[in-house]
Amino acid sequence: MAAQPKKKLSRSRSRKRFSTKTFKPTKLGTCANCKKPVVPHTVCESCGFYKGKQVLKVAEKVEIKKVEKDER
Repeated sequence: MAAQPKKKLSRSRSRKRFSTKTFKPTKLGTCANCKKPVVPHTVCESCGFYKGKQVLKVAEKVEIKKVEKDER
């Protein structure tokens, strides 16, 4: 036999318990070099700096164009 609850939990009491299991939004900091929002303890994606040092070489974005096929 499994344990049974002694009293019925009210709706507010059970919702209070489940409210702690929600996802919290990630807190963003700002890059010291380019002032863009960045996740803490990670390299800035836009400039490649981390703790005031250049860590990554950031390449320029390349645009890909679609080539239309000739109809036969």
